[in-house]
Amino acid sequence: MENGSEASRYWYGASEEDRRRRAVDVLQAFRVYRAAEVAMRRRTRESMSMGENELLVLRYLLRAAGQNRQVSPSELTRYLGVSTASTTAIVDRLEKTGHVTRVPHPTDRRSIFIVATAESDDEVRATLGDMHARMMSAVVDMSPEDSAAVIACLGRLQDAVDQVDPHPVEVDVAP
Repeated sequence: MENGSEASRYWYGASEEDRRRRAVDVLQAFRVYRAAEVAMRRRTRESMSMGENELLVLRYLLRAAGQNRQVSPSELTRYLGVSTASTTAIVDRLEKTGHVTRVPHPTDRRSIFIVATAESDDEVRATLGDMHARMMSAVVDMSPEDSAAVIACLGRLQDAVDQVDPHPVEVDVAP
């Protein structure tokens, strides 16, 4: 026999406690996924002998190539949020290891573009291809409603974390 609390939830919906528990469970699942993703990125960087920014640049360049877009060093600087000197050092390292090349701008001889090499594309595909296939198989059979719910939830979470102020205003508290 159901107690009064369980019976009322049947008619009136979940209690606030139930809603908070589900919310905590969802956030915990995202935290566990995020930790797994961070570990995967670390393993990928190690297997490719790259730092975080080097891998970010490489992925950015490969994505741009897939869109038939050329990428300038200043675009990489804006993307990474680092200094031009840091971008130059990153590109120098990637060029030295054969992952990128500098190519002249076709109309402005003072400018260059940074391009990922074909070998780099092959290495990334070999390193990440199986993982991407496993991720795709984990979500490909989701219903349209489930997909929409996950996308909406991730969007709300992104909005929540994007609102974190890196320089919070200090408030004087009078004694």
